[in-house]
Amino acid sequence: MRVVSSLLKRVVYPCLAGAGYFRSLRRTGIAVITYHGVVPADYRRIDAGLDGSLVTAESFRQQLQLLKSNYHVISPEEMFAWFRKEYELPPRAVLITCDDGLANNFTEMLPALLDQGLRCLFFVTGASASDAPRMLWYQELLLLLLHAPEGEFRFIAGGHTLSGELGSGEDRRRLWWKMVGDLSRIDSSSRELFLDRAQAHFGPERSVNFSAATCLEARSRLRLLTRSELQQVAAAGMTIGAHTMTHPLLAQQPPELAWSEITECRDRLELALDRKIWAFAYPFGQSDSVSPQVVSMVHEAGFAAAFMNIEGEVGAEPPMYAVPRIHVNADMSLAEFEAHISGFYGSLQRSFGRRATPIALDFNSNRSLRTRETVTKQKTA
Repeated sequence: MRVVSSLLKRVVYPCLAGAGYFRSLRRTGIAVITYHGVVPADYRRIDAGLDGSLVTAESFRQQLQLLKSNYHVISPEEMFAWFRKEYELPPRAVLITCDDGLANNFTEMLPALLDQGLRCLFFVTGASASDAPRMLWYQELLLLLLHAPEGEFRFIAGGHTLSGELGSGEDRRRLWWKMVGDLSRIDSSSRELFLDRAQAHFGPERSVNFSAATCLEARSRLRLLTRSELQQVAAAGMTIGAHTMTHPLLAQQPPELAWSEITECRDRLELALDRKIWAFAYPFGQSDSVSPQVVSMVHEAGFAAAFMNIEGEVGAEPPMYAVPRIHVNADMSLAEFEAHISGFYGSLQRSFGRRATPIALDFNSNRSLRTRETVTKQKTA
């Protein structure tokens, strides 16, 4: 399949894009795309796993220009109205979204969007409702593991044990992902204490700490939006959605922690922006990171729609609480990008019997959710 994939990317997609084939496809419905940010000009990539989701500024501008010239980019509010059956989608409709709320959303993405007159739905964590500069905990953990010295290690913090052997980069990434699941099960305060202990264990010189004025990597790439920046993004006409308080694997959390992550993020963002937050994006957003119970919580919390990070059938009417999205990554060429948003890629996958495994949801119909387990007010305590 690697040979076939390479042939598609290097030969088939460019030829079809050059001939205008993708734009001739008469699909209905909507293609939702999602970014995770734009690489700042002064940033040097650290790791493919860490940075592979960020596109270059040039790629981002080219993609926006393609969308504006050949597709109909709708605003988040227009999609919201479509969900309520108060708006009719134009042909080849596309919605732009972006996850995580990195600072480069303000410094790099916003100017490009305004230059093209396009709107984006930015999903941010609760950290962006405060003035303190922060970073995503799981990225901090990955950096610690990638830069730690080789060999076995073991330490205990707050009743949680971290142990293993640090060898190749791939071994470190596997250990990292296991730890992401383990640390998602505990509350954010315990997680922060654990990370502090990990930093001390591996050496303070390896800590990514925003109080250190010399931490250029954190300032240019890893830092999250602050409240002031978030307010400016919203004031520029962009829509803000919720992405939990701390970006855990929700499916791994006890129900009370997951409920708090979902609702507290919305409440803090609404307070910071003085506007209603109607959209939610599941952290990580893969099928194994979201459970039917989590979907029920998002519905019960009052969100109008929720977005996954798996690619579904472009043009189909998406379920409101599991809207599929096309993930744009650093390696995606402009021709491949258009193959995805045109629906060609999805049709090709279905013809080969390859489709993303959908999460098992409880839908009465395509646009209404029957909750399997009612989330009670007790979970807000």
